[in-house]
Amino acid sequence: MRYILSLDQGTTSSRALLIDHAGQIVALAQKEFPQFFPRPGWVEHDPEEIWQSQLAVARACLARAPTSLVGNGYSRAPAIAIGITNQRETTILWDRTTGRPVANAIVWQDRRTAERCDQLRAEGKEALIQAKTGLVLDAYFSATKLQWLLDNVPGARQRARNGELAFGTVDAWLIWKLTNGRVHATDVSNASRTMLFDVHRMQWDEELLELFDIPASVLPAVVPSCAVLGETEPELFGASVPIAGVAGDQQAATFGQACFAPGMVKNTYGTGCFMLMNTGATPIPSGNKLLTTVGWQGPASADPATRTAYCLEASVFMAGATVQWLRDGLKMISSASEIEALAASVPDTGDVFLVPAFAGLGAPDWDAYARGMLIGMTRGTTRAHIARAALESIALQATDALTAMMGDSSLAIRELRVDGGACSNDLLMQMQADFLGVPVVRPGITETTALGAAYLAGLATGFWADGAEISAQWEVDRRFEPSMSETARRAKVERWREAVARSRAWARR
Repeated sequence: MRYILSLDQGTTSSRALLIDHAGQIVALAQKEFPQFFPRPGWVEHDPEEIWQSQLAVARACLARAPTSLVGNGYSRAPAIAIGITNQRETTILWDRTTGRPVANAIVWQDRRTAERCDQLRAEGKEALIQAKTGLVLDAYFSATKLQWLLDNVPGARQRARNGELAFGTVDAWLIWKLTNGRVHATDVSNASRTMLFDVHRMQWDEELLELFDIPASVLPAVVPSCAVLGETEPELFGASVPIAGVAGDQQAATFGQACFAPGMVKNTYGTGCFMLMNTGATPIPSGNKLLTTVGWQGPASADPATRTAYCLEASVFMAGATVQWLRDGLKMISSASEIEALAASVPDTGDVFLVPAFAGLGAPDWDAYARGMLIGMTRGTTRAHIARAALESIALQATDALTAMMGDSSLAIRELRVDGGACSNDLLMQMQADFLGVPVVRPGITETTALGAAYLAGLATGFWADGAEISAQWEVDRRFEPSMSETARRAKVERWREAVARSRAWARR
């Protein structure tokens, strides 16, 4: 038996996991790397540190493979293929000859190009961009970041026009390094996050390249998410290993949750929440300020798992970060794990609502000027009520997102599949089921991002036969059934929306 090596390159750390044929994790390695904040609102990474940390954990993970299955002396890599998943939108520009970055990577969180987005909005370009890319006009995405690098790194624009520079999101950077520059490629899911990619024609868009003044020569080739696109340098891992699966982190998590059919939804509870719904083979434009994005693409096949899939996506800015605020800002708890018992010590919030709009509101409100609000307190309010309101705010924001998705897609939702650190909170998951009115299902393996990348690579190389085999491996840890009456559910959601309305546009005053 051999394995799939999943490279999970995240915002604060690089990880590598070995996945066996049963979908189990047999080895894992992780390494953090530095974050740079050169100015307020700016966030950067050193691309070389991303690469070196990812290479180190990949080698460490392979070295931990069971020796009985590898052979004496690790004469060959125990991985049959590599899958890559990555922080999305982060923008890297490098020299094609030397392979060296010309500047630090501009991270997806970076807001330095917000004014450029405001300028484009004032010029009436927002509708054009959304129609082609499925994205809202925002500094979150790669296009304005790349334009900034070309305009601000000395000589970069002319060098780009001369064909000397290469652009990529983190997946393309890792592919370039793994193949020693032989392959300059990105998959469709990552391309769809650049704000330069037409999700209908599935190709780079000439009009958008002109709008952002980006030479086509810097762009990577766009390849399927599930296909062999190259092989690693032999000396990296002891043998050449095919790179066969690539997807942005949230799309990979959706695939890892086996959300292969239209109407299947997953929500990741991390610092924020990222909810994606599979909408099938046709992109659905959002009328509710959601993102239309490419989920994944594989070879034309009767297997639903490898067909092209589009998704609707909603981003909630404050989920686990709300609990961190109670811990670090208000000092109400000493560890995040304490919140469940504290919140459960009261039967309800006493009509207290916390709207955690500390950085504005994400989908579906998209109000950068909203601010956090705690409302409904009386002399009887305790820290337990506030803790419960904090958990409810996470579930209620996700409820808003799913309601918007159902409105855009007209698809029936049978359940919500969940992952991420906060999904271990049973009280939060029960709240989520109650407020949604549909079951919430937590899988046995919550490393769904790495698992999704592995599944894509394994399908491309025949390690797994089809999506049905993968779906059979997906196991339920716990299923949370709604227990709230429809009347009570509607009242809670309506009261929450009233609180949200009062937080809107606060920073404009």
